Amino acid sequence: MSTQLATAGIVVAGGGTAGHVFPAIAVMQGLLDAGVDRSQLHYMGSKRGVETSLIPQTGFEGTFFSVIGINRKLSFRSLKFAIQQVLAVARSSMLFRRWNVKAVVSVGGYASLPAVLAAVVTRRPIIAVSYDRTPGRASRLAARWSTVTLVAFEGSPLRRAVVAGAPLRRSILSVDRTVDAYEARQRLGVPDARMLVVVMGGSLGSGILNDAVHEFLETHSSRGDLAVLHIAGKQRVSGPSERRGDGSVWYRRSEFVAQAEDLYAAADVFVGRGGASTVHEVAATGTPAVLVPWSGASEDHQVANVRWLSDSGGAVLVPDNDVDAVVAALSALLDDEQQRSAVGSRAREIGEVHHSGEISRQILDAIK
Repeated sequence: MSTQLATAGIVVAGGGTAGHVFPAIAVMQGLLDAGVDRSQLHYMGSKRGVETSLIPQTGFEGTFFSVIGINRKLSFRSLKFAIQQVLAVARSSMLFRRWNVKAVVSVGGYASLPAVLAAVVTRRPIIAVSYDRTPGRASRLAARWSTVTLVAFEGSPLRRAVVAGAPLRRSILSVDRTVDAYEARQRLGVPDARMLVVVMGGSLGSGILNDAVHEFLETHSSRGDLAVLHIAGKQRVSGPSERRGDGSVWYRRSEFVAQAEDLYAAADVFVGRGGASTVHEVAATGTPAVLVPWSGASEDHQVANVRWLSDSGGAVLVPDNDVDAVVAALSALLDDEQQRSAVGSRAREIGEVHHSGEISRQILDAIK
C-alpha cells in the first residue's frame, strides 16, 4: 500500500480486472489533460487484481486493499468479503481525512466499494462512471449516492445519468487508422501486403474464439493474402504458435500485446468479445469488427453492449457458441471491402462521443 501523498484531491476507485483498471487509468489521464496536477490523483483498488502491475507503470500513486468479489450465497467467502470490506472502508476513511480528498470517482467493480462507502461515511462527493449498457452491482450502488453518474449509453437506468462517453486511454483515442496502420503492422511483425485479422478474447482468453481461429486457418490455409494475429490470453491453445505463411495464411499467437492501440490501427477486421472496453475501443477507433458476446456475462450485458453498435451497422454481432457462424461472418466481412468500410465508418460515427472530453468536465464541475 502506498501512502506517499500528503494530499490527494481526487480518488479514482475500481479494479479487480483489466476491464475496470483501464477505465480508471483513462479517467486519471483525462483529468491530467484537463489541468489537474498528478499529485492530486490517487488510485484505489485490489491487491488481487491486475492493477498492482498496471498502475505503477502509469506513474500514478495507488493504494491496494485485500478485498475479494462478493458471493451472493451465504458462505465463508461472503463473510470474508464483508470483513475485508469493513476493514478497507475504515482504512479508506482515515486516508481521505489525511489527504483532504475532495471527491471519489468510481469506475465500478468490487474493488471500488471501499472508497465509495468511505466517501459516504466521510461525506465526500461521489461521481459514478458506468460504461456497460447494463450496469453492474457496484455501479448501481455508487449511483445511489452519486452527485452525477456519467454513462456511455442513452437510456441508462442509473440515477442522475449524463451521457459523457466511455473512459478510454489516450493511446486508444489517438488512433488514426488511415495514418497509423503501416507502422502498427511493422511493430506487430505482420507481413506487408496481407489483410490482417486480429482475434482477441480478453486477458483470460476465449474458447469459442480459439476454436474459430483454428477452423478459419483450416478453411483458409491456402490464402497467401491473409494474416491472423491471435491474442489468446492465458488460455492454453493446442497447435503451433506461428506459421510462416509462405504461399499460405500467415499466423502468430501470443498471450498478450501491451499496445492494444496497434491492434486496432493495424486490423482489417477485428474479432472479439462484447465487454464494454472492447466495444467502446472498436467504436472510438472505427475498426470493422465481428463481436461475439459472452453468454455467461451477468444479465447478458455483453449482448446489450454489442447491440449498441450492431443495431446501427457499426459491428457484426454473432451469438456465442457458434464457431461456424463466427467464421462465416469473418469471411464475409473480409471478402466485402464496401461492407468493411461501411461498418468501420459507422462505428467511428457512433464512437465520436468518446472523444468529447466530457467525463473530465463533468467530474470537475461536480467537485466545484
